[in-house]
Amino acid sequence: MTLESRAADDIEEKSAFYIPGVIALLMGLITLAVIGNFIWHNVLEDPASPPLFKVAAAVLTFWVMTRGMVVLEPKQAIVLTFFGRYAGTIRRDGFWWFNPLNRRHRLSLRVVNMTTPTLKVNDFSGNPIEVAAVVVWCVEDTARAAFAVESYQGFIAQQAESALRQVAGTHPYDADDKSKSLRGNVEAVSNELKETIGNHVAIAGVEIIDARLAHLAYAPEIAGVMLRRQQAQAVLAARRVIVEGTVGLVQLAIEDLHKNEVVQLSQNQRALLITNLMTVLVSDKDVSPVVQMSAPVG
Repeated sequence: MTLESRAADDIEEKSAFYIPGVIALLMGLITLAVIGNFIWHNVLEDPASPPLFKVAAAVLTFWVMTRGMVVLEPKQAIVLTFFGRYAGTIRRDGFWWFNPLNRRHRLSLRVVNMTTPTLKVNDFSGNPIEVAAVVVWCVEDTARAAFAVESYQGFIAQQAESALRQVAGTHPYDADDKSKSLRGNVEAVSNELKETIGNHVAIAGVEIIDARLAHLAYAPEIAGVMLRRQQAQAVLAARRVIVEGTVGLVQLAIEDLHKNEVVQLSQNQRALLITNLMTVLVSDKDVSPVVQMSAPVG
């Protein structure tokens, strides 16, 4: 049995018993009026033998009535326990009254934006990289958040770091297949990170709304080498495109010369012409080739 299933079997959020606080407040005011009238007629008029136990009972009644009052703002909740047992949760904003013998624990249901520390991990290829993530979450099950873990905020922070290490270690930083790399497929990596963190923190009753990489870079000790490697790969890719285009232009030129019978070229002249055209088109510097051709036909 997994930890998540065990948590679900042990505790699950339910609604607590509560009534509008205005009703409880009116009852408290009526009790206060009764107390004041009782003190005035029985204590002040006969100070020699005041019935203190009756006064204490009335005061205690008023205190109990007011102790169960709570004001909740939007996206707030209170978790109630009755002598150590979970009694329920109040999620509705407003002025409410609950069993005053219950103990309250206030929770926020608002969306929280958290940034993990920058971690140094090894990617799938074994290269040390630095990575950090932004995680957006909120409390979904107040009972689990309050009782399943010791501190759900600290639990989420640690599990987010663990999930980030796991995801970063299963992908290369960069690769020819962009769908598998951290840098080339940000959306897929973000979805995987969100799902992984969600699985880790489900026991705490937390919903992961979004998770994305906030920082991704090679570690300083290899950053210079990897930068030169990326520059070399970019130069090679550009050269490949230039060569492919140049070969097409040279082929087109030779075919047009032959088709239009502009000149008659021997095999050596054809090779020399191709060499000069390749030199002019491929070179990144100005060149002045000498093109030798025979006289035109006719």
